[in-house]
Amino acid sequence: MSDVVETARAWLAEDPDPDTRAELRALLDADDRAALEDRFAGLLQFGTAGLRGELGAGPNRMNRAVVIRAAAGLAAYLDRTSAAASEGGGGTASANPRTVVIGFDARHKSDVFARDTAAVMEAAGLHALLLPRPLPTPVLAFAIRHLGCLAGVMVTASHNPPRDNGYKVYLGDGSQIVPPADADIAAAIDAVGALADVPMADGGWEVLGEALLDAYLDRAVTVVRPDGPRDVRIVHTAMHGVGGAVMLSAFERAGFPAATVVAAQAEPDPDFPTVAFPNPEEPGAMDLAFETAAAADADLVIANDPDADRCAVAVPDPAAEGGWRMLRGDEVGALLGVELARRAAQAPGTGVLATTIVSSSLLGPVAAKHGLQYVETLTGFKWLARVPGLTFGFEEALGYCVDPEGVRDKDGVTAALAVAELAAAAKRDGRTLLDLLDGIAVEYGLHATDQYSVRVERLDLIAEGMARLRATPPTSLGGLAVSQVDDLAAGSADLPPTDGLRYTLAGADDVASARIVVRPSGTEPKLKSYLQVVVPVHSQVSEARTVAAATLAALKRDLAAALGM
Repeated sequence: MSDVVETARAWLAEDPDPDTRAELRALLDADDRAALEDRFAGLLQFGTAGLRGELGAGPNRMNRAVVIRAAAGLAAYLDRTSAAASEGGGGTASANPRTVVIGFDARHKSDVFARDTAAVMEAAGLHALLLPRPLPTPVLAFAIRHLGCLAGVMVTASHNPPRDNGYKVYLGDGSQIVPPADADIAAAIDAVGALADVPMADGGWEVLGEALLDAYLDRAVTVVRPDGPRDVRIVHTAMHGVGGAVMLSAFERAGFPAATVVAAQAEPDPDFPTVAFPNPEEPGAMDLAFETAAAADADLVIANDPDADRCAVAVPDPAAEGGWRMLRGDEVGALLGVELARRAAQAPGTGVLATTIVSSSLLGPVAAKHGLQYVETLTGFKWLARVPGLTFGFEEALGYCVDPEGVRDKDGVTAALAVAELAAAAKRDGRTLLDLLDGIAVEYGLHATDQYSVRVERLDLIAEGMARLRATPPTSLGGLAVSQVDDLAAGSADLPPTDGLRYTLAGADDVASARIVVRPSGTEPKLKSYLQVVVPVHSQVSEARTVAAATLAALKRDLAAALGM
């Protein structure tokens, strides 16, 4: 233990943040060896999600020392790769090839981490542009291509708990990093020496004005038809994040009536006081929104997560508890996908509908009907946004890209506008979004999805669960025979390797097919399983939904037994 104490003292000597210095000094004074071991057990790893972790002192936490090292490694990587591109004669697509744009949300320390990044970039010979204030992640993703920057950094932990923060990196094409860039940046970070030797400028970076946000909003409203219907009563919650004012401005510019806001969640608050987890998918997170919607006699509830790159949708449903039903991400993806496929089919040329291997496969038959291509990628918009010719992409975790040329990432603002237009059109025709979903089920078959997730305290339990499935693969699940098992760790011609298992199940009776994908979460200590059943609609959609619900319940029961978790 003396080693960790000495390591902690060495870290304390160069820690630039008085808050984390005080934290570490208190742990040393109290001889809290367990806490020290936790903070110095390893290095917060940089990967395809950048950095994300709990705030605090030490290399296994998010703090100024870790961020400064990350920024220095990123600067070295950008300097090397941009120089190599120029020497190779390929040049660069960036109008500002030595410029990095930096955004941040309203979490604890986000603004500090953003300024530290700007200081490192300036000292490294790159020019830093800071967004003017805490703004949604899609604004940063838009800014990269709009301004022609070499790269972008967004300081955010999205919908993680209040104690977390993160560091997301984009390259000049406006999409998030993927291998091998993540490993190359990680290696450059590892090569950074003493923190005191990292140059940091006292200034020189540029703080952008509101013109950038205006440009983003001008682009955002183009996702709805200028002459489309607008009569829809909306309740909006920003979930204590940075999407509130931006979303309301987008509604106004697009011509929708003023939305009713969930007042207690409207302003940014890094402590997220009204929710246990600031994620619309978590139990109880939407309760205040539903109360507000009932009082306002709303037609639609729209929620953004704290950095507004995700969009949750709820609709009135007398059969649901409390009278409101949250739509699954796959259902919103179906609604948007069908609408955008219709529009794409009317335009010259072809397009591509894309989703991830863990999301509903409904876009496959939709694309086939409209003469479009269909692509499945690994989980995450770092993969989806890179699909050539993308028209629309979505993932079941409430992420939608309805304007790939504007924002090559999920965007909860433009998705909300597109959903609002769909709801207004349905209302004009005396229908609802639930009616539209029923129509999609009749036309393409009911693609019903669900999840089974296990949150763990020890990460080794996830590895043990995956090993158990690999060692003893199930031959049947939920009464359906397992017809094919794909170990995604092996990769394929279409997919890079990833830690996951995919089970294809044969149909039986009223079930046409089923599928399960099991994988560790990339951002949370969870083992996640994604289930889908496809049920033909022979007469009533309600009958198909009953069959699907029973089959999904049986699949979850048997999968839990197979996992032993």
